[in-house]
Amino acid sequence: MGNIIFLAILAGFFYWIFKSYSRYTHYSQEAFKNFSISKESLQNSELGLFVALVAKVAKADGRVDALEAQLIGIMFDDISALFPQPQKTKDILKEIFNEHKQSTQSAREIAAALAIKIKRDRAKQHQFMGFLIQLAFIDKVVSKSEEEMLASIAEALAFDPNSYHAMFDQFEKIMQNAAPKVNISDAYKLLGVSESDSMDVIKKAYRKLIREYHPDIIKSQGKDDAYMQEATRKTQEINEAYEMIKAHKK
Repeated sequence: MGNIIFLAILAGFFYWIFKSYSRYTHYSQEAFKNFSISKESLQNSELGLFVALVAKVAKADGRVDALEAQLIGIMFDDISALFPQPQKTKDILKEIFNEHKQSTQSAREIAAALAIKIKRDRAKQHQFMGFLIQLAFIDKVVSKSEEEMLASIAEALAFDPNSYHAMFDQFEKIMQNAAPKVNISDAYKLLGVSESDSMDVIKKAYRKLIREYHPDIIKSQGKDDAYMQEATRKTQEINEAYEMIKAHKK
């Protein structure tokens, strides 16, 4: 019962944050209304370079797990929605992502190009690094290769070392203090479904919650670190409940 109360309070907190945030600080449709959509223009843009970095971090431990794929898919939706031709933009961003998962170009080189684009804008440095660190922590374990890559990206972005280490340590701490595992009854309640529901219904509920609570690169603009950390924990709780239900249904 304690877990259910805790999750209900946390869910209400995130719902309030999600609904109360209605202004983009750095990126908006207005900013991109005259953007000419092509692969070259997108891959050389700030957000295109960021997508390339996401690909590098996602593949740093050798694989892209299911939850990472969910978050990255939502990221494509959110970024492409800013541009005049969303579907064309999304298709190109996916192409950029897939190419950089396999390319030999270093994350440091991409980050250096991004640093030039954002001209040491501290807010953007913080925003980009926050998302990349969050992505690395989303499976609860940050590999040595992921940690080394994140540090290299932060350095190439000229991101303040103290701010980087503080952000990393905060995510590490919140993972260590993550809420205990829910039982199967709590898992169904957390996703807002019942044991009699089909996996199709449960999957739709899961995806809706992940979309609602994930700390994406666009909607996190102007948010403080606590937002990203708590959103990461909530996303993990939703994913844990979903995985528990999948195993229970087998």
